[in-house]
This record gives sequence, structure tokens and C-alpha cells, in this order.
Amino acid sequence: MKFKTTQQGGVTIIAVQGSMMGGPDATELNKKIHELIEGGKKLVVLDLAGVEFINSSGLGMLINSASALKEAGGRLRIANASAKIMTIIKITKLAPILGAHDSVQDAIAELKK
Repeated sequence: MKFKTTQQGGVTIIAVQGSMMGGPDATELNKKIHELIEGGKKLVVLDLAGVEFINSSGLGMLINSASALKEAGGRLRIANASAKIMTIIKITKLAPILGAHDSVQDAIAELKK
């Protein structure tokens, strides 16, 4: 898994590519989220358009990221998840926690409310 970070209107967008399966990747994403929080950037959209696969460890990464941001007074939203990944998120009842959106722009608009 690789990721690239950009800013748009006070919201940090993290575009993720590859598979979300925990391990060292989870550590890197967690580190990035904490760096953002420490830098005062607490509104984050994870763009999952480039994610091919997610397992339970990957779901754990999403939950940990959402929790860390919430504790800091921020919020995490996901965008562009494939139908397969959305099915997993819905089955695990994580959709309300992660705030799944069809596009990055929709997620940004919701975070700015």
C-alpha cells in the first residue's frame, strides 16, 4: 500500500493505492494521521479509488484512524471505495463510522458542514 497526501480547502486528502492489509503499512498510515493531528489538520478524506483489496487489518487501520481523529476533535471520511469494499464496510456496519461517499468532493463538502 502506498499513499499520497494533498490539501484542499482545509481538508487533507490521502489517496491510497494497493491493498490495505495492515503490517508496516498500517504503521505508516497511523503515523501520518498523528502527524496531521499534531499539525492541526483534523479533517481527513481517505480516497480509496486505488484500493484493490481490504482485509480485517485494513478495516482496523480505518477504525484506528477515525478514532484518533475523533479523539482530537476531527473527522475521517472515506471516498471512492469499490463496490466490493463498500460491501465489506456495510456488512461490518462501519459505514456510519467512516462516512462513505461516492466522491472526494462529496466527502469534503460533508466535512465542512
